[in-house]
Amino acid sequence: MDVALDRLGRPLRDLRISVTDRCNFRCRYCMPREEFGKGHDFLPKNEILTYEEIRNFVKACKPLGLRKVRITGGEPLLRQDIHHLVRQLSSMEMEVALTTNGSLLENNAANLAQSGLSRVTISLDAIDQEVHSKITDSKVPVTDILDGISAATRYELGPVKVNCVVQRGVNEHQIPKLVRKFRGTGVIVRFIEFMDVGSTNGWTQGQVVPTSEIIDFLSSEFDLTPLARKSASDVASRWAHSDGSGEIGFISSVSQPFCGDCVRARLSSDGKFFTCLFTTMGHDMSALIRSGGGTEGLTQSIEEVWSARKDRYSEERSSDAISLPRVEMSYIGG
Repeated sequence: MDVALDRLGRPLRDLRISVTDRCNFRCRYCMPREEFGKGHDFLPKNEILTYEEIRNFVKACKPLGLRKVRITGGEPLLRQDIHHLVRQLSSMEMEVALTTNGSLLENNAANLAQSGLSRVTISLDAIDQEVHSKITDSKVPVTDILDGISAATRYELGPVKVNCVVQRGVNEHQIPKLVRKFRGTGVIVRFIEFMDVGSTNGWTQGQVVPTSEIIDFLSSEFDLTPLARKSASDVASRWAHSDGSGEIGFISSVSQPFCGDCVRARLSSDGKFFTCLFTTMGHDMSALIRSGGGTEGLTQSIEEVWSARKDRYSEERSSDAISLPRVEMSYIGG
């Protein structure tokens, strides 16, 4: 089968797979506690895709050009024996990555590496404990995340990347501290502009710290040199310390949208297929996924959805046409 292209000529190369909508953090930009507290209805276990069902969906995507999958959540390491899914996907000659908040990574890194995980990305918005506790609305020690990062490095799940979502008035002062912490370690720190994902995080444009401002700020302390993107579809711009002591990345979906080269789709943990992080709806594939038949019909359905895709939300952010409530990031992964 020919590679599937959407209406803007973009192929399906990268699938983000959410394995749970639950998380042990309550970050205000993702799962604020007043919205995701004790009364919140999380997905029932019987609606969550099994690892075999996820594998079948990935198998159905392969003929369309899929090359990489990224396991996400919620917090994916809350899912029992997640390394079994990693083993199933890596056996399909697929690059398998994982995004985690890092709190459970130290005890899982060995099994993940042995099961074929290619690399890991850890979310860490602050290095100072007080700021981290406030952002995550949790009591998890920063040292637990740092131990997880060390374990990921030790088991060569790299290049290990640390993602920091920057919010004005919240954690800008953590930016140079994170750069100093990981400089010379081989860990790549990436700073992400605060995005209007979902409908519960109270996003406003004034909370966004543009990448250009962060680079100017860092340049007062560090001598940085821009690097070329390895691929046009890479989401991060790359900068390096001129002395060779490391690399920094910037994801600028608000100030510098990259929709034109987006090759990513998302699968929710209950089997809905999403063609954009900022979408208002998904395509329910659960019945096909669970039908027990071959993957040919599923492949055809995925291709039909992808070929109709024309999403470019970040480029249309100011349009009145995008005012509908959007799906939450905790449901389909970041």
